[in-house]
Amino acid sequence: MPDHTKIRNHKHLKIFGSLVHEPNLWCLNRRSAAGAFAVGLFCAFIPIPFQMLLAAGMAIMFRVNLPLSVALVWLTNPITMPPIFYAVYRVGAWLLGNPPRHFAFEASWDWLVQSLESVGPAFMLGCIVCALTAALVGYFGISWLWRYSVARSWQKRKER
Repeated sequence: MPDHTKIRNHKHLKIFGSLVHEPNLWCLNRRSAAGAFAVGLFCAFIPIPFQMLLAAGMAIMFRVNLPLSVALVWLTNPITMPPIFYAVYRVGAWLLGNPPRHFAFEASWDWLVQSLESVGPAFMLGCIVCALTAALVGYFGISWLWRYSVARSWQKRKER
């Protein structure tokens, strides 16, 4: 795990003050790993800038592994973000019963405002649904994998 003196002096984590000194944020066990997957995957589907800060804040709030939570946010990186967010929009449109709209990207404020009015509700609903689904699947999936791994290790020990 990272050295605590480096963590205390890290410029980006100073906004959290002494909260980053919680031992559960830096240990890796079943609870902290499963919680970190839930936090990181949830934040990955939230379309805001500085998702990593949101993930760090939530990891501190829920006392789960901080580095793992922040790293999982990079599921949506500049390369994967367009297809993931398009799929999220399609989920939202399907849930609202709207046919998906086709649009062409323009780098202008008018296009952004117009897009938020037309595809925004479906996109935001899709983001929330996919974020919650990914968080639940991540939490229970890692918890199950951890338990399975421990049970398998105990089985191998018994056989010896």
